This record gives sequence, structure tokens and C-alpha cells, in this order.
Amino acid sequence: MNSYLPLAVDFHVHSEESYDGHEPIELILEHAADIGLDGVVITDHDEIDESIRAATLAPEYGLIGIPGVEVSTCHGHLLAIGVRERPDPGLPFMETVRRVRDLGGIAIVPHPFQRSRHGVRKRYLEDADAIEVYNSMVFTGYRNRRARTFARRRGYPKIGASDAHYLPNVGRAYTEILVEPTAEADTKADINGDELVEAILAGNTQIRGKRTPIRKSSVQYAKGAVRKSTYMLTKRAPLIPTIPASMDRS
Repeated sequence: MNSYLPLAVDFHVHSEESYDGHEPIELILEHAADIGLDGVVITDHDEIDESIRAATLAPEYGLIGIPGVEVSTCHGHLLAIGVRERPDPGLPFMETVRRVRDLGGIAIVPHPFQRSRHGVRKRYLEDADAIEVYNSMVFTGYRNRRARTFARRRGYPKIGASDAHYLPNVGRAYTEILVEPTAEADTKADINGDELVEAILAGNTQIRGKRTPIRKSSVQYAKGAVRKSTYMLTKRAPLIPTIPASMDRS
């Protein structure tokens, strides 16, 4: 295993493009580089433009550029990693998984079974490319343990991620991906997103990091709930613009 190159990537981070996100991508990229990550994937809710821009800018910060999006299927959320086109939201879960693969990406299930966070239920999870078995935003370890058991029993690759909506939480949990160097890519600087994806599908991953303190995760949940409730109220009210307007872009 000593011949492998370990790369630290946070696959689940939200920018200000998400209705419940707060940070510009430039700040996220700078912070990710400062804390020693090798890559960070912006996975905004049903929005991909800023993620594509972040993937383009990433090499300027010494990071691997990987685009992605968190898609709202009719059965729960799904991370589409490595795509440059957003799959349509609102489709059945498995149809969205197939669409992600058709677009050249991998389908990772975030916070599975957590209905309060739009996690997909087990009966709809017929197939995927990887499971997020460690999400730093959970209040207790039960849901992470359940996801890990599910992934282990079915042989799915395991992913860890921060699910950060605020800058200090970026990289609190992440995935260490072990990539075998080749003649063309024998240093970290030579590794690209495609090689990372291949390593994930091969199961060459290790989970790193820790849970976000309950106080901080509670604040994130509460603010997200307020923003979503405000949106639903203003969306139904005549002659009043929706707040936040970003939720109208899907």
C-alpha cells in the first residue's frame, strides 16, 4: 500500500449557490488548500454552475478540480460527482442514478436513511456507485453506523464528507483516496478527477475526520429550515418575490 498516493477530498460541500449555503467558491477553495485538502467538490442543491466554475479554478489553488451537484430525486438526495450537466431533479432515484452514469459521473448516496435530511430509504436504494457512510453533520453516530453497515454488507465503496454549508466545517470529514501512480501520473499534481473516480469505484478509500459539534450543526439545520420555510411562504404569496431567489432556479 506504500506505493499508493493518498489524496484527501471532501466530496460534499455547499456554496452560496445553494439556498442554504453561504460561502463563495473562491473562499472555499482557498480554505480547502489551507487545511491540506487535495480537492473539494461543490455539490449545491440542484445547481451546478458554481461547481463547474470551482472545478475550473481549482488548479489555481493547487487542488484537483471535480464538478458535482446534489440532486433532489423524488425519493431522496443523490450526489452526482464528476458531471458537467445537472440531472433533472424530481425523477425517481434509480432513474437519476442511471442518468448520472450516462453523463459520465458516479452516483454517491449522501446521508442515507435520514428522512429529516431527504436521505433515500433502503427500499429505493437498489444500486449506487458509493455510499456516504460518514457525514460530519449528524447529531449522533447511529446514522453513520447504519450507513456503514449497509455499504459493507452490499460491497459498496465508502465515502466520508463534511456536508459543509459554512466555511469552518469544510474538510471536517473527508475521504482519503488511494490512487496507484502510473507513468503518466506519478505525483499528486498529475492526478485528475477520472483517476480519483476509478480509485473510488475500486473501493480504495479511507474515512478521515470527525463530526461537527452539535451546536454548530444545529445552527446550520435551523438556518436552512428557516430559509426553506420562508421560500415556501413567499412562493405562495401573490406579488411578492420568492426569498431566497436562488431556490427558484431549479
